[in-house]
Amino acid sequence: MKITTWNINGIRAATGKNFLDWIQSNQAEIVCLQEIKAKEDQIDVEAINRIGYQCVFNPAQRPGYSGTAVLYRNTSPEFILGLGEERFDNEGRVIRCVYPDFELFNIYFPNGGEENARVPYKLDFYAYLLDLCDQMQKNGKEIIITGDFNTAHKEIDLKNPKANEKNTGFLPEERAWIDRYLEHGFIDAFRRIYPDVIKYTWWTYRFNARSKDIGWRLDYYLVTKGIMERTKDVVVHSEVLGSDHCPVSLILE
Repeated sequence: MKITTWNINGIRAATGKNFLDWIQSNQAEIVCLQEIKAKEDQIDVEAINRIGYQCVFNPAQRPGYSGTAVLYRNTSPEFILGLGEERFDNEGRVIRCVYPDFELFNIYFPNGGEENARVPYKLDFYAYLLDLCDQMQKNGKEIIITGDFNTAHKEIDLKNPKANEKNTGFLPEERAWIDRYLEHGFIDAFRRIYPDVIKYTWWTYRFNARSKDIGWRLDYYLVTKGIMERTKDVVVHSEVLGSDHCPVSLILE
């Protein structure tokens, strides 16, 4: 099974950049999209169906903002939209896919915002999700959390760590939450397989950052032990354009 995550920074814009052609060629069973920035009636669902996928959307209440989607084929999970907490769910940040042997969270984690104003909200989001996952693990669930985490965990995960120590995405209190997830039974699948490899998944549109590979690794797969045992590879598709993020695929046995 292949699962692919991609913050597409606007599904309508990405469709105009042939992102569906790449989705079709990649042939993942599950495609987790973040930051779709559209309501369902603004999306060409028939085009998605034509390449062999069904789809479910969780748009934000605010137009043109946030939102998530899941494209899926050869599989029929149950979908749960949101975390069950209104202050987190009105921005369409979570789609939970329930399978018999695991549960998959597609998440667009909050950004800390201008002048770090939304950092407390972001940290509360991390805490609420971890409490939910702790209970799921107590009940014997295997879990995959994927999406745009909006945090680079370690210095290896961004080009200029010293220059960003006071910027959201690399604040000590944000990074500490990734540590906490790892302490609670999750594994960073990419870093487990590639402990010393430098790969980025996001580049600002400014300063020709992508051509210079001045980036951040913001898109992750945090998985429980049983999922890690099934993991064959994590592939960062850094050559794929169409967004300021690139897709990342988890390959499971």
